[in-house]
Amino acid sequence: MNTSAATIKVSMSGLIGKKIGMTSIYNEKGQIVPCTVIEAGPCVITQIKTKEKEGYDAVQISFDEKKEKHTTKAESGHFKKAGTAPMRQSIEFRNMEGEFKLGDVLTAEFFQEGEYVDVVGTSKGKGFQGVVKRHGFSGVGGRTHGQHNRQRHPGSLGASSWPSRVFKGMRMAGRTGGARVKAQNLRILKVMADQNLLLVSGNVPGYKGSYVIIEK
Repeated sequence: MNTSAATIKVSMSGLIGKKIGMTSIYNEKGQIVPCTVIEAGPCVITQIKTKEKEGYDAVQISFDEKKEKHTTKAESGHFKKAGTAPMRQSIEFRNMEGEFKLGDVLTAEFFQEGEYVDVVGTSKGKGFQGVVKRHGFSGVGGRTHGQHNRQRHPGSLGASSWPSRVFKGMRMAGRTGGARVKAQNLRILKVMADQNLLLVSGNVPGYKGSYVIIEK
């Protein structure tokens, strides 16, 4: 989810984060709960848009500093207005909770333990995959009656003299993963404000080190 050149607009409020990995903790009932560790911030308010000037109200936040030499002059001037170093990721939130001014820093304390969030990320790319891996097909069957090389094949596609074509949307082999995915209603199990870390129940899309959007 590289947005250094463009800005993604999100209607909810939240922060930009980075997926660190997965772990597990004990809940209040003594049960082990798998969770994902997300570095949430620090994010900087780099632009405040108003209906009078831009035609809509939004707050742009940016995350993850980068070197000046990797920044265009336009981007460099944009971040200097906010009094911050160049950032790798920028997201616009339309309904940001609270009152903000340019240069404000948002940390993991923006969230509270026990509340539910949605996490948006780019799923892991799997390349070109067959129907068994991509759609969970069981294959054609055993090796009896000459079926020695059909175990993972899709089988009949259902087309004969009519309609003499394959219908659109037919589940077939193709590129898998690498898509924008939203994991909804994930509970925040723990907020580690001193390290800007969130422990979120379950798994979130993406590989370790990938950027995610945490929406309230």
